[in-house]
Order: sequence, then C-alpha cells, then structure tokens
Amino acid sequence: MDKLESIARRLSQLRLARYHGRVQAIRAGLISAEGLNTHAAVGDRVMITSGAGDLGGEIVGLTPRSAQILPEGTLEGLSVGAGVELVFAPRIAPSDGWIGRIIDPLGQPLDGRPLPQGAVWRSFRAEAPPAASRKRLGARLATGLAVFDTLLPLVEGQRIGLFAGSGVGKSTLLSQMARGVQADVVVIAMIGERGRELREFVERTLGPEGMARAVIVTATSDRSPLIRRRCAWAAMALAEHFRDQGRHVLFLADSITRFAEAHREIALAAGEPPSYRGFPPSVSNLIMALAERAGPGPEGAGDITGIFSVLVAGSDMDEPVADIMRGTLDGHVVLDRTIAERGRYPAVDVVRSVSRALPEAASAVENALIARARAALGAYAESELMIRAGLYAPGSDVKLDEAVRIYPQLEDFTARRCKTVADSFAALEAALRLPLRMRT
Repeated sequence: MDKLESIARRLSQLRLARYHGRVQAIRAGLISAEGLNTHAAVGDRVMITSGAGDLGGEIVGLTPRSAQILPEGTLEGLSVGAGVELVFAPRIAPSDGWIGRIIDPLGQPLDGRPLPQGAVWRSFRAEAPPAASRKRLGARLATGLAVFDTLLPLVEGQRIGLFAGSGVGKSTLLSQMARGVQADVVVIAMIGERGRELREFVERTLGPEGMARAVIVTATSDRSPLIRRRCAWAAMALAEHFRDQGRHVLFLADSITRFAEAHREIALAAGEPPSYRGFPPSVSNLIMALAERAGPGPEGAGDITGIFSVLVAGSDMDEPVADIMRGTLDGHVVLDRTIAERGRYPAVDVVRSVSRALPEAASAVENALIARARAALGAYAESELMIRAGLYAPGSDVKLDEAVRIYPQLEDFTARRCKTVADSFAALEAALRLPLRMRT
C-alpha cells in the first residue's frame, strides 16, 4: 500500500505541459525573461539553464512582455538567451518520516538520507485559521526553567518573542525550550544562521533526545534571500501539517529579524520603496501574517505554540521588527546583555518581560507570589544604581528594604531549572522566604 501511495504521489507531480522561455536581459541583479508572462504568477519558481549549470529563481514582477526574476544564486556565467523553465509555486508534502530530520526550505534532505513524501501538498504561504473558529489558549506548559514556569508562564497555543542582541544566549535558550517544553513535535526554523552552527546545534545543544521529536528547516547565511525567506514559510507549513493531525506543535524561529531582512532585499530588488530604516512597507504584513499562522488551531485540530527570536541591536526595542513583533505576539521576553555579562543564564530581564497568559495561567495564590516577586525585582531595578553606588540608606523605604533583602535569592531563582511547575513555585516561595503551603 505504501508503494502504491508513493507511486500516486509521484504521478501527481507530473505536469502535462511545460512552459519555457528565454533570458531577455540581465541588469542590477534581476533577470528579465520572455515567453513566460502569460502562464506565470508572482511567487512562482523557475529554473534557468546556462553554461554554469542550473540556477533557481523566483518571479517578483510581471509586465505584458516579460517576467522579472530574482535569482537564488550568483549570476556569473549567465548569458542572454539562456533557457528558463517555469516550475510554478513551490510546495512541500510533509510526513511523520520528517521527524528527526534536517531539511532545506524546498523540502530536500540535508542529512544524506532519503526523505519520504507525504500524501498532502502544502503551500508555503497558507492563510491563518479563521479567527472566529479558533480555540482559546490551552493549559500551562512545563518548560524545565523556573522563570518560565512561574513569572513568565507559557501556555499551549501562545506566541512569544525572545528579544536579544547577538551573543546573549538566545540560541541556547531556544534549545532548552526545544528539549524541555511539553509538545508532540518541535519544528525549528534556523534562518540565516552561520553554517558551522547547524551541526553544533543538532549534536551538542539539541542532542539526540531533543532531535528525536524535532524537524529542523535551515537556510544558512550564505543562501540567497529567497531561500532564507522561504525557510520561515516552509517551517510554518510543516508545523501546520502536524497541527492539522491534532498534535501540539512547538514552533521555534531563529530569527524573525533575518526573515525580515531577507524580505527587505527581495522587495527592494523588485522595486518596492524603502520606508522606516530601510524596510519596505510590506514587511509589517509579512511578519504579522507569519505570526498569525501560529497559535491555537480550529476546533478538532491541535495548536502551534510559537517562540520567535528577534535580534535587537543595542537593545533597541523600538527598531521596526521588534516593534511589529511586540504588538503582534502574546508576550515578549527580553534577554539583557548586562545580566549575561555577570554570568546569569538565561539572561532574562523579568521587569521588561511580559507574558499575556497571566493571570489566567496561574491560581490566585500563584498570582500573588508572582506579583510579589515582580514588585521586588521592579523596586530593585529602579534603585539599582543608587544601591550599587552605596547611596542607599536602609530603613528609608520598606518595599525597597524587602527588595534588597530578597534580591540575591530571586537572582539565583531566575537561573534555576526545575522538573515540574510545582517545583518551580516551591523554589519561588523559598526565594521570597515564605513557608511552603498548599496552593489553590
């Protein structure tokens, strides 16, 4: 039966007609081709045959006489008159055999083994589920990290952002989430990462245990912006496949900033004018459309819990991508370089971070503990410079006195790992120097 299904899928890929054209002009990184414009659509993929080998590309513009193509590689060796074949919009056909594998954004295996194809073809740019038919956010998820089990809870179907500069521990935190968060399948999009980091991430950071339930879709930094942008779409299409099977999917994207930067290169090459800080106006809708595809599924389907990393240069939370994501997601977690430099990981700045799953994700007693801890951390942060300079006089502010007293314990708590949510709240109670008691 499996062989028959495989044959049927191969037959479905056969095209009754093939459309060919010719390269008409090459200028400013764009290829103009004739003979395709009456059959092609924007977003379709093409293959260009030249003396230097086959070159992929994507149609980014159409005129009555020609198609404008952005290449997926270098133009060296390409000449006018080279053959162009229309491949149409790229799709993938995921299956359970993809779990534990590493693939590229076109659904090709990168680990040297054959990749089984599923029965259903999926578009890269699918619509989000209708808003009125979506379920509400689900139950709280254990993460293995005390700060996320208590002060910044993550619930099923929630979408949060990790905002951090480079080298602050963002990728390490994502790998801890991949191993520790309760989920049936983990889909990881590695967008524009350094090539050497892939194997290290798979073998050392994620490990065999994490890889056993994960699928990695990767496009390294040397790939064209078309491939890097498609990486996020392919990973989301893969997550939607498992969600529609009724599974809970953890979706990790690293990073949305590189996804937006790839789109900026494509949009500017296609003639879209730049606006705020060089990003085109379409980047806002592009990011929000991707984020909206995650979240609770419709009734009868599973959920996609999304964690999106955002690179913020110089901790600028008002830069365009960070600003768009902060207003779109169900919470944001800020990783602070100053905290990382003093050796505390994860370097979460609790005061500047928010989980919109609260207060529903916790009981009344747990919310009281969270409120007290956040109040103490906030009071300490407001007066930290004065305290460290030795200008603070004990007894002048009761709330600040308490914050100073328990701050070392709270600092240690935010770096703790706990097996269960109950253990995390027990550790929080200990940090606040409260007696253990039954929670409601």
